[in-house]
Amino acid sequence: MSDYEFITLEYRKSLAILTLNQPERLNAINAQMLQELHSVLSDLGGKYTKARALIITGAGRGFCSGADLNSNTMAKMDAGGLLIKNYHPVLLELESLDIPVITAINGIAAGAGMGIALSSDYIIAAQSASFIQAFINIGLVPDAGSSYYLPRLVGPARAKQLMMLGEQLSAAQAYDWGMINELVEDEHLMEAALAIGEKFASGPTKAYAGIRAMMRTTYNNSYAQQIQTEAMEQRKASRSSDATEGIQAFLQKRPADFKGA
Repeated sequence: MSDYEFITLEYRKSLAILTLNQPERLNAINAQMLQELHSVLSDLGGKYTKARALIITGAGRGFCSGADLNSNTMAKMDAGGLLIKNYHPVLLELESLDIPVITAINGIAAGAGMGIALSSDYIIAAQSASFIQAFINIGLVPDAGSSYYLPRLVGPARAKQLMMLGEQLSAAQAYDWGMINELVEDEHLMEAALAIGEKFASGPTKAYAGIRAMMRTTYNNSYAQQIQTEAMEQRKASRSSDATEGIQAFLQKRPADFKGA
């Protein structure tokens, strides 16, 4: 376990589990939490990390209620400047990780918390979870990557509906819309998250990194550019020890034993 104040970090072998930990405020994001998140994500993205997959979840009865307005005092300062200085380094570290990221959504994911919830590769939500783009309800616009991820997940019409009406979306509806990957009973949330997390953590890590890299470019590249990106990522993946092991395991009709190298 970690010694941070507003988050915890633990490991199950090569699976890192990061928990937002301010349950009395539904894990609202304050400046110190952002500093702690940046520190952890920088380490997870570093050369010597032992993590091969990451789960992000929230302590208590909520995933994250968004910015802690009392502590961040966004109304009294340049909110855009606050985002650029404090939020963006965290979001960019998360986006640039070379390991699979899973978000396990317990309870509410609101505002910036919803942005973080949607920023992963695999989203699992408990039946009681819900999502809300709460910004419009206090006269603000979506941030924390919400305007990037939402249209890509649910299409522009539904994205604008969520952002402009500021109404709560149930986990069941989010699943029907294709916004999340998996919907589970509340008591099975972490069980399901650990199962997929351990699958990723024992998989071909460099190939996962290549998939994440290709997904970062696919919406902006032309077809010719994207197939070139595929070729370059395939070159890197094919030179990995895991690719050698995977091919040998296939030929020998046995499960592959990937090491992440």
